[in-house]
Amino acid sequence: MVEERLTDGTRIARLLASEVDGRTDGELAALAVTEANPDVEPTADGAFAYAIAAAGERLAGVYVHPDRAHVEFSASHEEAVAGAESAGLRVRPKATRPPRTLVFVEDGAEVKRAVSVLERAVQSN
Repeated sequence: MVEERLTDGTRIARLLASEVDGRTDGELAALAVTEANPDVEPTADGAFAYAIAAAGERLAGVYVHPDRAHVEFSASHEEAVAGAESAGLRVRPKATRPPRTLVFVEDGAEVKRAVSVLERAVQSN
């Protein structure tokens, strides 16, 4: 059996957007993909692909790198950290004002785990 990993940041971000937009039940029904940049080109620092809004308020931005994507939470920081740690995703704070929390999605298989982090963040809002 051959194991293939999806490590293309743009494709990972698209999978995540599909998960967010495709849900009509539970906590994710309140989420929407906004400010989409369909022509985004990955960069080493991460290029903005789209935002995720909850009830009209921006919850996070999604950025693409050549080999991964990251979700930059602008709200629900504690829940994002706890959710990412319990899902086994790499997470770190971003030292900015206002503060941000970065959750890295390094493989297409991690998209479902990233969705659980979003669900947890929405529950706290």
